[in-house]
Amino acid sequence: MKNIMIFGDSYSTHKNVIPEGYKAFYCDGGREEGPAVTNMRMEDTWWHKFILYANYNLVRNDSWSGSTIGYTGYYNADCSQTSSFIYRYRKLKTNGFFEKNKVDTIIVFGGTNDSWCGALLGDMQFSDWEEKDLFKVLPAICYFAYTLKKDLPDVEIVFIVNTGLKEEIANCIEAVAKLYKFKSIRLENISKEDGHPTSKGMIEISEQIIKALA
Repeated sequence: MKNIMIFGDSYSTHKNVIPEGYKAFYCDGGREEGPAVTNMRMEDTWWHKFILYANYNLVRNDSWSGSTIGYTGYYNADCSQTSSFIYRYRKLKTNGFFEKNKVDTIIVFGGTNDSWCGALLGDMQFSDWEEKDLFKVLPAICYFAYTLKKDLPDVEIVFIVNTGLKEEIANCIEAVAKLYKFKSIRLENISKEDGHPTSKGMIEISEQIIKALA
C-alpha cells in the first residue's frame, strides 16, 4: 500500500484528522465551539473517498482552513510563520518528517484563499526568491512547487486547481506543474455552498481526481 499526504486548506480539512492547532472547516455534528463550522462526516470528504478508492494509506493531512500558499492571508495578515503552505512544509522538513515517513504521493489543493484574500498577485518567478517575494501569490506558488521538486524528487506531486480561482492563479498552478512534470487537475462544475463543497461537491471532486489519475 502506498502512502499519501495532503497539503490543503478548508476543502481538505476534517476536525478529527488534521494536526492539533490547525483550523478545521468540516467536522462531525455541525457547528460547535472552536474552528470547525460545517457538518460533514470524514467518510464524505473528497480525500477520504479518493484514498479509499485508490487504496492509499494517509500519512498526514496537513490542511488548515483559511490557509494560503503564500505568506499573505486575509486582511493582509502575515502568515509566514503560521498557516501558509510554505511555512508548514518548512516546519515538517526541519522536524525530519520526510526522513521519518515514506511518502509516495502528495496532493496539493490550494490557491483558493490566495485568490479570495486580496493578496498581491505579482509575477511568476522561477529562481532567486527572497522572503519578501513570497508575500505575493504567483512567486509563492512557483517557490512552493520548486521546493517540492527539489526536496522530494521521487515523490509523485499532484496539484488540484479549484473552480472559481483568479485565472492568473489557475494558470500559474498549471504552468509550474507542467514545468516540474507534476500532474495537475483542473476541477469543473463543483457543487458548493458559501464557496465550499457540499456533500455532492465532495463526490464530484473525488470523481474528477479518480478519473484524472486512473
